[in-house]
Formats: sequence, structure tokens, C-alpha cells
Amino acid sequence: MRGVTQLAGVVFAVLAFCESAAAQPQAAPTEIPAPTPIAHVVQEPAREIKSPWLIAPVFSSNPKLGTAGGAIAGYMRYFDPESRLSVFGVMYQYTSTKSQIAGVFARTSFAADHHRIVAIGAFGNVKNDYDDYLGTGQPLKTDSALAAGAARYLYRAWGNWFAGGQANALNYQVAGATPEDDLVLETIGVRDFNSAAIGATVMHDSRDNEDMPTKGWFLNLNNLAYREGLGGSANYDAYRADLRAFWPHGQGHVLAIRQFNWLTNDAPTAAQASVILRGYKLGQYLAPYMSSVEAEERLSFNQRWGATLFVGVAGLYGDTAVPLERSIYPTVGGGVHFVLKPKERMIVNAEFAQGTADNRGFYVKLGYAW
Repeated sequence: MRGVTQLAGVVFAVLAFCESAAAQPQAAPTEIPAPTPIAHVVQEPAREIKSPWLIAPVFSSNPKLGTAGGAIAGYMRYFDPESRLSVFGVMYQYTSTKSQIAGVFARTSFAADHHRIVAIGAFGNVKNDYDDYLGTGQPLKTDSALAAGAARYLYRAWGNWFAGGQANALNYQVAGATPEDDLVLETIGVRDFNSAAIGATVMHDSRDNEDMPTKGWFLNLNNLAYREGLGGSANYDAYRADLRAFWPHGQGHVLAIRQFNWLTNDAPTAAQASVILRGYKLGQYLAPYMSSVEAEERLSFNQRWGATLFVGVAGLYGDTAVPLERSIYPTVGGGVHFVLKPKERMIVNAEFAQGTADNRGFYVKLGYAW
């Protein structure tokens, strides 16, 4: 069900932007006192932003899935002096397969950054043309209508540690482009799919900046329990562990490392773990479990321009519905970035990534990949 994962890719992208939206340029404190009373925070004047509007292009190109282009637009503001930058925005993409995907999002920080809320909504119409659907040998054309929503709340419990909860919902309706395609869908068991889940999140974040970190480390542990009782069509669980670390060196350069795990239990094929490396389409390869590691050198040429060089590898494991030709997926690539707003440290990043065979992609987006 690549239609599901194509929308999931947009949801992941918007979540990634929301989680890495520009923050305060100063370093995060190592110790945070007890929450300041909200009434006191409201009395403090919020910091002014000279230009609160932000517009950036969104572009990707992949030989298997075509070309997608669009834009993301956001409005930025501070709710109080101690809180990080909050961002509200919209995004839209149109692809060479005549698919359309749109979304709205909000990332907020308030009450001296003791409360953070991320919320998104995404919807679209996705058209796909497969020569070989998921390795079944069957050609297939689909026309899918999708809608999704997700929200996460975090409370600063102690120091740089946060705890909270999250929820999401997805509605996926798929139809074949022709009666023959409908027969293929029925034969291989592809059908409409609904999901709804709730879960918990624990996070540590000591990065000096969320959009362009130069030091510190980040850890996010979370789960989602998908249940029919919440309105979904299946009962299953998903768990993620995301660890990132950053080391400054030289004249403004940064070495970044990421280790990511995505584990599922009793998940239907469309909801299983996927390779999340650049150069691969989310949902192209699926298995119950996925683990990956990436290393990235972020070079700084001057206040505005920089470059990235990266390498990574992902492994899929567990019993799969369709046998995979391989279980290890490497990637390598690089790119350049331009700092749109030096004070807020917001960048536009253009990168090329090469995976195995014809798995490769070119991306233009707001912020780093992670």
C-alpha cells in the first residue's frame, strides 16, 4: 500500500519540520527549575520577530515515484521570553503522477517552555502506477484518497527531560484505475484501511538549537497502540527509539550521528516498519522491524552557506509477507544549504542521496533531514 506510506511520508516530513523548527539561538540550560506559574509568564513581554513569515520550497525526485514539488509556509511567534519559537503553517505538494497532498501543522512552546504541543493534519489524492507491486510481479494502477491527523503533547518533567502522550488517525480508501486493477487488488489482498492509536512519549533534548544544532544530544522513545476500539481496522503496536548526537569541531563544522529503531508487533503489511534513509521511498520496503544508523558531516562555509556529507545503512528483519531481495540498505550522499534566517537559524537544504540500484533521490526542503 504505497499510497498509505506516501501520505505517511508527508506526515513524517511535517512532523520532522515541527520537531526541528527553529528554536532559541542560545544554548539550552542543563537544569530547569520548577515550572513558572503561567500567570507570571503571561505578564512577561514576548520577544518580537522582525519578519515572522517563512516560505520555502519543497521538492523531491525519485526514478521510481516521479517528481513532487510544492511549498511550505509558516508563521512564527514567541509566546513568552523563556519559550522556544512556535510555528504555524501549511504545505502543499503536486507530483508528476498527478497526485496532490496538503497539510496544516502547528508546533507550540509556552509557559517558559514547560509545555510543547505538535499537531498536524494531512490529506490528499495519491495516484500510483506500479510495474511490479511489492515484488508480486503484478502491474497495478491505483487511485487512493487519504486523510490523517496526529498530535503530541510534552511536559518538561525535569531538566531536559520531557514526558507526554500522542495520538494519530488515518483513513485510506483505495481503488483500482480499471476493473482489471480492482481484480489485482482483490487478489493480493489490498483493501481500504483505517487506523487509530494512542501512546506515550519520553524525550531528552539538550541540543543548543533544534533546527541547526551544534552540540548536545536528543532521545525520543515512544509507542503507539493501534486498536479497533479506537476506530481502526486492526489491533497492533509500534515502537520507536530515536537517538541523535552532535559534536562541534573546526570553524563551525558539526559531526552528527543518528541511530533509529522502528519495531512493530502484529502490524498489517502497510503499517510495518520501512527504510527511512534518504534515497529510499518510505514504504518501498517493509518488514516488522527496522534499525538504521547515519553519520553526517555538516560543513559551514560562512554565515549563510554550508554543505552536508552523509552515509548510512538500514536493516530490515522479521518475517515479511513478501520475501525481500535484500535486508541491508546503504545510502550515501551530500548537498548544500542556505540559511534563510540567521537569527532563528532556519535553512533551506538541497541534497542528493544514492541507495542500492535505482534507489536515489533529490530533495529540497526546509531544515536538515534530521
